[in-house]
Amino acid sequence: MTGFARHERALDALKTRGRYRQLAPRAGHDFASNDYLGLAGSDLMRQAAGDALARGVPVGAGGSRLLRGNASEHVLLETEAAAFFGTEATLFMGGGFNANLAIFSTLPQQGDLVLHDALIHASTHDGMRLGRAERRSFAHNDVDACRQEIETWRAAGGRGQIWIAVEALYSMEGDIAPLSDLSDLAQLEDAVLVVDEAHSTGVFGKMGRGLAHEIAPLPNVLSLHTCGKALGVSGALICGQSVLIETLVNKARAFIFATAPSPLNAALVRAALRDLQDNPERRAQVWVGIHHAWAEAERLCGLTGFQSQIMPVIIGDDKATMQVAAALQEQGHDIRGIRPPTVPRGTSRLRISITPNTSSNVITRAFGDLVPLIQGVFA
Repeated sequence: MTGFARHERALDALKTRGRYRQLAPRAGHDFASNDYLGLAGSDLMRQAAGDALARGVPVGAGGSRLLRGNASEHVLLETEAAAFFGTEATLFMGGGFNANLAIFSTLPQQGDLVLHDALIHASTHDGMRLGRAERRSFAHNDVDACRQEIETWRAAGGRGQIWIAVEALYSMEGDIAPLSDLSDLAQLEDAVLVVDEAHSTGVFGKMGRGLAHEIAPLPNVLSLHTCGKALGVSGALICGQSVLIETLVNKARAFIFATAPSPLNAALVRAALRDLQDNPERRAQVWVGIHHAWAEAERLCGLTGFQSQIMPVIIGDDKATMQVAAALQEQGHDIRGIRPPTVPRGTSRLRISITPNTSSNVITRAFGDLVPLIQGVFA
């Protein structure tokens, strides 16, 4: 018996319930990554890395941004990103999780209210826990429910700033937030709308600016674009009013006490943003693959209602989900099962992600191979 018996029991319980997680090597055709534009392993990014190294861009930052870690590549990226996304300022951070920690632990103040979609990302929840504002959820993508929560809070005496936190495209549902209606509500209620564009950046909007690109310049909108998905690298860009960005620089512990992202990484994000502007054919081809996947899912499996490159197939039971995923993996399809707590109980699913890394023929074969497995589960 070790001193970690409780941990061992907890892991055993996860195994019994079909929720045990372990790292697995890459294998099979890519239906699991967030490499939505196929940039991660592209010649474009390899060339950009070589060019950056050749002109002397350092690999490491050597310190936090507020010490000596603030490289010229960081500053150039933030200037170019602000122009691209149409906001006053941007702040480059090491990743989307840390960026959400910074936003929600710092900007909402005591006496404020953070209203968040019920399916908001775990990083937002962790940021809210570190902050001092009250927090409440509203039903997924339900603007009326959000409005009612505001009315209830104000009727009970709430007088602070309201922050409405949503994702533009939900990473496990694959569905799109009603951003126009949420923006109208935020304007009416003098609230700040915080939009996480993690899974929509690069895929949606003019030149891949995201689903919130039309409202992003508004003074009461703060948007987050992560760089480790469609942009093919890593990091995150917080975009909004200068006063909010300056507040994060001065008060966000997740920024102040973190080593700066690699300047080389910043150079690669700059290259990805340039490609979004210069190469619209890349996005067009991505959508060819997405539409093909939608059509084949309906033709072969009777699955409909998809809105994006993320195609969830709800199985329900945790163990059955993992069995179906394992069977697909054995047939060469890297399709992963998603279980609670990542998704609500009873909604375990296959998360099928469509990227340029997988050909149309392979997409067709994957949905064909899925048919008997689904029939077996629901027989």
